[in-house]
Amino acid sequence: MNRITEQESKYHDIDKMSVLEILTGINNEDKTVPLAVEHALPQIEKLASAVAERMTKGGRLFYIGAGTSGRLGVVDASECPPTFGVSFDTVVGIIAGGDTAIRKAVEFAEDNTTQAWEDLQEYQINEKDCLVGLAASGTTPYVIGGLNTARKHGILTGCIVCNEGGPIVAESDFPVEVVVGPEFLTGSTRMKSGTAQKLVLNMLSTTVMIRMGRVKGNKMVDMQLTNHKLVDRGTQMVMDELHIDHDQAADLLNKYGSVRKAVEASKG
Repeated sequence: MNRITEQESKYHDIDKMSVLEILTGINNEDKTVPLAVEHALPQIEKLASAVAERMTKGGRLFYIGAGTSGRLGVVDASECPPTFGVSFDTVVGIIAGGDTAIRKAVEFAEDNTTQAWEDLQEYQINEKDCLVGLAASGTTPYVIGGLNTARKHGILTGCIVCNEGGPIVAESDFPVEVVVGPEFLTGSTRMKSGTAQKLVLNMLSTTVMIRMGRVKGNKMVDMQLTNHKLVDRGTQMVMDELHIDHDQAADLLNKYGSVRKAVEASKG
């Protein structure tokens, strides 16, 4: 495979650049990421469609990854319950090295080929579920091992990588390859590659939740009302939907606990 993520930066002597030159270079490279994601849309469509089909039948979505990729999976998974009102075990992010690795690098955790499957066993993953491996390089042993074993157990597999081909792609039923090219800082895949993976994760989880009926119109009607900002947002949604004043909407939201339930109860 051609490891484009490891290729030398197009920029030289960056340690001698001015602050503005550094920022401009990074920004210029970042501009290329959405175009790379656009090129991968057919692959993303296949993955999102397959995941949505299983999840509408009661399956769950798991992410596994190491380092930046693993952290991005944890972030995406952790934001699904407050945004869409699903339970915390509907979308699960697992990082090599465990929760400690979210904040601090755990040495050699990504090199263990059996640990991912052991980590997944804590959630009783089964053939109804989906597993997406996240790895910019496409070669992380932790992810390869997890996907390989999952496929043997009939679990749908996918991946989001930033190199074409490679062992992780080979272990994925629905691979997504977003080739963003060399990083501004050679090999620093937390930059463009991480941005690309974040964009695809946004697209994947949001599309799946929409297909699961967790959005009405363009509103997050099942969001958790966990702070004043979200309560105010929910109140406005109820006002707009039912054409009532603020106090009436706030009372309904407080009574029913969610925008969807407040609206459905009033219209029912």
